[in-house]
Amino acid sequence: MELKNRIVMSPMCMYSCFDQDGKATPFHITHYESRAAGQAGLVILEASAVQPEGRISPEDLGIWSDDHIEGLTHLSERIHAHGAKSGIQLAHAGRKARVKEEIFAPSAIPFNEKAKTPTEMTQEHIHETIQAFRDAAKRAKQANFDMVEIHGAHGYLINEFLSPLSNKRTDEYGGSRENRYRFLSKIIKVVQQEFDGSIFVRISVSEYHEDGNQMSDFIYFAEEMKKQGIDLIDCSSGGVVRAKINTFPGYQVRFADTIKHEAGIKTGAVGLIKTGVQAEEIIQNERADLIFVARAFLANPYWPKQIADELGFELTGPKQYERGW
Repeated sequence: MELKNRIVMSPMCMYSCFDQDGKATPFHITHYESRAAGQAGLVILEASAVQPEGRISPEDLGIWSDDHIEGLTHLSERIHAHGAKSGIQLAHAGRKARVKEEIFAPSAIPFNEKAKTPTEMTQEHIHETIQAFRDAAKRAKQANFDMVEIHGAHGYLINEFLSPLSNKRTDEYGGSRENRYRFLSKIIKVVQQEFDGSIFVRISVSEYHEDGNQMSDFIYFAEEMKKQGIDLIDCSSGGVVRAKINTFPGYQVRFADTIKHEAGIKTGAVGLIKTGVQAEEIIQNERADLIFVARAFLANPYWPKQIADELGFELTGPKQYERGW
């Protein structure tokens, strides 16, 4: 996949499927197309649930049904119309799902005292969920997305399997880090079988807890993903358990830097990256390969133009906007 620049619109939940059916709405069309018109190189749709019970909220986009393909295809087309590549994040919220349905997790441990207690997944549940990721990848291909990102971060289901803080299983999916990686490994395999475009994985590269995974574990996971043929690791952090996180501009860049050089795989940097100088420093010093932008894109759909002006770079914009560009 060749991008016209290294700017990626990071997946962000929009909570805008008000009919709770997971289908794309006019808001989604406007929201994502405007960022493509703003000249992002890659636009990745929000966490899209592979099963209804895997939604972070009832208002999330879905990809659990063939009924979703039409709307997702239209979204992908509108992104492509502006020369950007299109992507979608395949997700399952696990124990952090805020839905009326029964929720599932590797172990029956609620996220906090206010959360529902999840049902510990049986082998059958695990196989059904892996199949759901396979089906979602097939739908993503039918909707003409250029890439998919498997959501393995922020304390959602895949992250729950990876972390010893949330995974207390005693079967082949729990215990050692090799076993805890097995669920993600199988999901990667089935996604690859159905989707022949680029495949990214987002992981939380710090759990901010002394008993959680440490950097050596994340490097191991990254090396395994590289062996499996994953193209890039999107390096975020946190979310498995409640933690006080000291945030500052670029506070997660060091994670992308470490994974890139220690595991020898391409990475994306994300987390309070707001200026052109900041983003350019990350790229030029080879600390990451792509810049994932979230909040700055919410504030300004034309953020790439803003940073191009800051860096003295002439960025070609939409023909319709030339007079103001």
